[in-house]
Amino acid sequence: MHQASGKSLTGFFLALTTAVLWGMLPIALKVVLTELTANTITWVRFLVAAVFVTMVLVNQKALPKFGKLIGKTRSLLLIAVVGLLSNYILYLQGLNLLNAETAQVVIQLAPFLMMLGGIFIFREHMLLWQKIGAAVLVFGLLLFFNDRLFLLLTKVGQDSLGVLLVIVAAITWATYALAQKQLLMHFNSQQIMWFIYVAGAFCFTPFIDISPMAQLSLLQWGLLSFCCLNTIVAYGAFAEALQHWEASKVSAVLAITPLLTIFFANLASWLWPAAPIPQALNGWSVLGAILVVIGSAVTALAPMLKQWRLDRRRLA
Repeated sequence: MHQASGKSLTGFFLALTTAVLWGMLPIALKVVLTELTANTITWVRFLVAAVFVTMVLVNQKALPKFGKLIGKTRSLLLIAVVGLLSNYILYLQGLNLLNAETAQVVIQLAPFLMMLGGIFIFREHMLLWQKIGAAVLVFGLLLFFNDRLFLLLTKVGQDSLGVLLVIVAAITWATYALAQKQLLMHFNSQQIMWFIYVAGAFCFTPFIDISPMAQLSLLQWGLLSFCCLNTIVAYGAFAEALQHWEASKVSAVLAITPLLTIFFANLASWLWPAAPIPQALNGWSVLGAILVVIGSAVTALAPMLKQWRLDRRRLA
């Protein structure tokens, strides 16, 4: 079992870097989506990431060996590839119909669904505090949509379809994450991502439209470049954070991502009037977003809390 290096401060800042980058990402994507299709943006991000990771692995002489892709390993890789590719495109399609804040709050279902997958597939035990955290997360989502919940449930419109797409995106991300967990027995994380990035670049090629790229403004080119770098840097910081800090603590920091998105959306609107208009949140919606964050953090930290209590009992 992997042991963290114990460099807690380094792990915290790396996890915070990931949270900040993921918090800013949907706002940048929202602007780029006004000119480029979801397929084109996803293709560009996968292509840039594939080239970068290829250079890294070649330099390390660590390109994955295709001979390992036999039997169950090949099936797991296919599930991981389809899962993450579907997540990218479904999230973008949902984001195109929603504002950035709503999409980021709903996508918080992803780690919760991954935990459920671990319980039902890997027979992991769900602790009491994880159950409490999950209940708080779901209650927070209901509060967040308090003023739109009836319409979302009874009237199929743009918001309803967008929320549904992001929920399915969360399911596909959890599927990818569970498959990757098993694939780590055969490949390291960079090698797995290399397979996914290369597959994504090839799979989306027939469905792209690069002609609008000629009309992109300097700002839009900058935001598209940011989205590409975000894929590389955020996942790199996330992987490195796990080297220095426990996974539950990293997940707890990442739980603040929706609040960061709400903050950055309002900041962008204040600094740049042409930015997408942030959602006007009432008091219940703000409380709901905070509860989603708390629920995610409690769910992630519950195993560590249990271990801390066991250690105290041994020392008593």
